[in-house]
Amino acid sequence: MHHKMKVEVWSDVMCPFCYIGKRHYEQALAQFAENQQVEIVWKSFQLDPSIPEHFEQKPDLYEYLADRKGISVAQSRQMHDNVVAMAKNAGLNYNFDHAVVANSFKAHRVIQLAKSKGLGDAMEECLFRAYFTEGQDFGSTAVLIELGKSIGLAENEIADALENDHFAQLVQQDLQEAQYIGVTGVPFFVFNRQYAVSGAQPTPVFLETLQKSFAAWQREHAKPVLETVEGQVCTPDGDC
Repeated sequence: MHHKMKVEVWSDVMCPFCYIGKRHYEQALAQFAENQQVEIVWKSFQLDPSIPEHFEQKPDLYEYLADRKGISVAQSRQMHDNVVAMAKNAGLNYNFDHAVVANSFKAHRVIQLAKSKGLGDAMEECLFRAYFTEGQDFGSTAVLIELGKSIGLAENEIADALENDHFAQLVQQDLQEAQYIGVTGVPFFVFNRQYAVSGAQPTPVFLETLQKSFAAWQREHAKPVLETVEGQVCTPDGDC
């Protein structure tokens, strides 16, 4: 029996709208009366798996996006400035001048480990803050170990997750599932496998979807109401 309604979120730690979407969702959840009956499940997604694990020279974030989108560096800076303003409205402090471009696959391995310990949400928050605000390199094993330890993961478990095929396979499963259900961009929120919200939508959109999906979940998991013919019984207390 499912005791909580699941909200699954496909996300990448280098996606600025994913962190903003997380905040908007959390604001909606705080307004939702039945929030204790909702469980968030983070799913791995990679926006750019082609980023190499090792750079001879790390690219500047503005230059990286300009090359990727075929725009000027000035246009890239303007786009990032717009995102900074949007993040500020969500209560987040983005510092793109210090952001480090890195392949996110290793970070997703650690997220999968954290999920297995019930710490998936804490790990997502930690990685988002590390990348967007603190300018930390989530492509670095040493950085990932320290970030994992900061939320309560053991160093040896983190090191193992970065080498163990099991956690890589869990990342791949999420990527394949995203493809199967048609996720083409993140964040992508799936409520009770019935409703979806794509992008960093405003808080009221998340609240409305929570209410709608939870009502459906309650109907599916309603306790049976039985018409009972009463008779003599024995109880666990020994009464017969």
